[in-house]
Amino acid sequence: MHTPAPYSRRTFIQSSALLAGAFAIGSALGQSPNGDVRLAIVGIRSRGMQLARDAHRTKGCVIVAICDADTAILEKRAAEIESELGVTPEKVSNYRKLLERPDIDAVVLATPNHLHAIQTIWACQAGKDVYVEKPVCHNVWEGQQMVAAARAHNRIVQPGLQNRSDVGLKEAFAWIKQGNIGKIKQVRGLCYRNRASIGKSDTPIKPPSTLDYDEWLGPAADLPMYRERVHYDWHWVWNTGNGDFGNQGPHELDLMRWILDDPDHPKAIESYGGRFAWGDGGETPNMQITKLDWGTVPAYFEVRNLWVTPETNAAPNFKGYRVGVVVTCEGGEFRGGRGGGIVYHEGNKKGERFQGKGGFDHFPSFIRAINSRKESDLACTLETGYKSACLSHFRNISIQVGKEAATRKTTQAMSRDSQLKEAYDRFSEQLDAWKIDRSTDRWTIGRRLKIDTAKERFVGSGSGPANKLIKREDRKGSEVPKYA
Repeated sequence: MHTPAPYSRRTFIQSSALLAGAFAIGSALGQSPNGDVRLAIVGIRSRGMQLARDAHRTKGCVIVAICDADTAILEKRAAEIESELGVTPEKVSNYRKLLERPDIDAVVLATPNHLHAIQTIWACQAGKDVYVEKPVCHNVWEGQQMVAAARAHNRIVQPGLQNRSDVGLKEAFAWIKQGNIGKIKQVRGLCYRNRASIGKSDTPIKPPSTLDYDEWLGPAADLPMYRERVHYDWHWVWNTGNGDFGNQGPHELDLMRWILDDPDHPKAIESYGGRFAWGDGGETPNMQITKLDWGTVPAYFEVRNLWVTPETNAAPNFKGYRVGVVVTCEGGEFRGGRGGGIVYHEGNKKGERFQGKGGFDHFPSFIRAINSRKESDLACTLETGYKSACLSHFRNISIQVGKEAATRKTTQAMSRDSQLKEAYDRFSEQLDAWKIDRSTDRWTIGRRLKIDTAKERFVGSGSGPANKLIKREDRKGSEVPKYA
């Protein structure tokens, strides 16, 4: 177990409780020399660096600071930003100190999932606007507090669901909704990514000496880590991550909601999955099939993180696609994702193509909304991002309150739905190619959970243990300020 020094978990908890009154509310927007929105990029590893580039090429804003709890990463990225972008930002390792600065109007959060809620809320309390990467929250309760805090402090908050700004997808979805290929009959989301083993250590690893581990850990529980590295692989343990359903998946889940006219939470959800082949320090499924029940169009989502075979370093595909959505209509099928897609007609013949006529407008829309103070100028609202993130969380809860089962019982459970069974058969072929012994390496049959969409809680069979995971008390969720 990590023994923090000199900054203790107790210090973090105590300071968290006091922060609501610690910030000077209201930014100094407009006081920069040329009226630019002044940004701090927070979490400056790979995604943070990409967002720094997005910010740099966006008119009307300037990067004045970067922040990371790991000083080695901070120093490295500062040098790269200066060399590549010609900008020399201030380097700050403590996020709360960063928020005290009057020369920062907005923060751009590319930090781990478990920090999104608390960092967004603190920024709202400090009078800063926020761009927060997906998923906007680590669990349902924290997302509720984020939405309420943004409203309470009148802040602009945009989720990093960049597909909402994709010109090709905008054109394709509008065209589909006009009825050009008939009514939508089914929607399927795909997340097929090559994700290697994260390894497993016999004893807990220690955070690097350059990392302020307590600052990085935030509201998460201080649990031993039996993986090989701290950074990035936090995605695959429940304490800090949400698996690929909450990593890559939120983008495609959001596409599913978008094409279905942004429905509220589904009425029910059921999920089946397992972490196969690796025997590593990860906890989240790397193969998973989920059914989302809105009571209208049948909707399914698939995660496949193993490559085709142990010898073939390529992700599998479904109808030629690995990451995206398949929208099946009466008279054709749209297959695509970021960058647009193609309509396929009878006989699998390619038809209309949607590639758009331009690039992404996601970050610029955030800057426009900051200046106008109009949420309508955002490409994606916080509430939209929250509702899409909840699909990840509901699915994860279904798995976490489920049970491992023998192959016979898994097959029987999947066979109740023809689409689940078809997906299960495809997954089984891949697991057979990996020579997975499913008598020991088993599927988990998740609970079918009914959702009270108004109260945002589970009801009926299995709701007791499931509702305990709405807030995730096991990860010190009470440290996130309560607003809702």
